[in-house]
Amino acid sequence: MPRSSVRVGSIAIGRGCPLVLVAGPCVIESEKLCLEVAETLRGLTARLGLPFIFKASYDKANRSSLASFRGPGLERGLAVLARVKAEVGVPVLSDVHLPTEAAPAAAVLDVLQIPAFLSRQTDLIQAAARTGKPLNIKKGQFLAPWDMRLAVEKAEAAGNDQVILTERGTAFGYNNLVSDLRAIPLMQRLGCPVLFDATHSVMLPGGAGDRSGGDREFAPLLAQAAVAAGCDGVFLEVHPEPERGLSDAATMLPLAQVPALLERLLRIREALGAEA
Repeated sequence: MPRSSVRVGSIAIGRGCPLVLVAGPCVIESEKLCLEVAETLRGLTARLGLPFIFKASYDKANRSSLASFRGPGLERGLAVLARVKAEVGVPVLSDVHLPTEAAPAAAVLDVLQIPAFLSRQTDLIQAAARTGKPLNIKKGQFLAPWDMRLAVEKAEAAGNDQVILTERGTAFGYNNLVSDLRAIPLMQRLGCPVLFDATHSVMLPGGAGDRSGGDREFAPLLAQAAVAAGCDGVFLEVHPEPERGLSDAATMLPLAQVPALLERLLRIREALGAEA
């Protein structure tokens, strides 16, 4: 059976554990940006007593257009994340897209993330699982919550029961996602901690023609609803100037808005009687 709580360094994620924040810019645009965002979030979460894992992608292999910015790539991107980890002192998470990326990524990352589009890729899940690092498997937009049982079983078969699942909306119709918050308790019943990805859930896939659009104004609303529904953590993509971001510019939240949102999330958590 997977673990109802998963440990990432000193951070425990799951039932009876504090709400966790996974956040950062969508893609590694520069080392400077990552350090700036990580340091800001570390200071904020330390003040609030909120465990924090930094997230940024070294490669966005699923961009809509061939011309879209993908990131610095595996080697350079991992070097940036290693510096964030060493200098800011926080765990780091990024996506892996190919089985061959798993081992080098695990040498730096504290959590290996399986992207939603790849959540049925057996070889990728098992290669990531064999590293022994915790996995965050994002639920495919095309999957029902209970279908994630099969992804969890693939990781377990490779010897890894440290599996986190992330809800990020479901495709219902062209260029739109719908968040069914029943997915949170349904996936928790699989024995895994569940995060809610508030910013990807407001994405409009391909909605801007050669790129994805989105409605960032609704991300805080969905994050609040997800905490009320009992999620174990919140996943946010944030940027000092989202409109200038090189990926997910329509859905990333302005960094300046994050403090007020996190304070609301913690008040909701406290109102539920859960450990904050």
